[in-house]
Amino acid sequence: MWPPTSSPNTLPAPNSGKYHPRAALARLLSRRGKKKVVFANGCFDILHAGHVKLLSRAKSKGDRLVVALNSDRSVRRLKGAGRPLVPQSERAQVIAALSCVDYVTIFDEATPLETIRILKPDVLVKGADYKISEIVGRGDVKKVVRIPLVKGISTTGLVRKILKTHGG
Repeated sequence: MWPPTSSPNTLPAPNSGKYHPRAALARLLSRRGKKKVVFANGCFDILHAGHVKLLSRAKSKGDRLVVALNSDRSVRRLKGAGRPLVPQSERAQVIAALSCVDYVTIFDEATPLETIRILKPDVLVKGADYKISEIVGRGDVKKVVRIPLVKGISTTGLVRKILKTHGG
């Protein structure tokens, strides 16, 4: 059933073939052969050009790109009661629509560490705003890649602009 709407670990696979609960995706990735799996994660609350650039560059680091989305509950814990603005089912659908993304999964924890350990990617990609020492899961992958952010583009900045422009 698409889009995913229930618990992040028991969601049914969507018609697109890109969304998989973690356990199912781990089984699928275990048969990857020599294909290099790249892992990126985030809230991706309002998808913007900075996200698309990061994910496109992430895909260039391997053969398959897995994007792990924070669940709605996880986003609320990280960002506060007003977030996410877009529910996980819609965020997953938008991320899955990107041609550079091969697989999407959702995690409910505060960090993606458990998901990284379950999926066993080869490469972990984060924005360059993270120091290597801050990147969760860095010791569980073969390589960590930090990708420069697009200056002036952020979800928080977009929210501020919308509120300023439309009186919030």
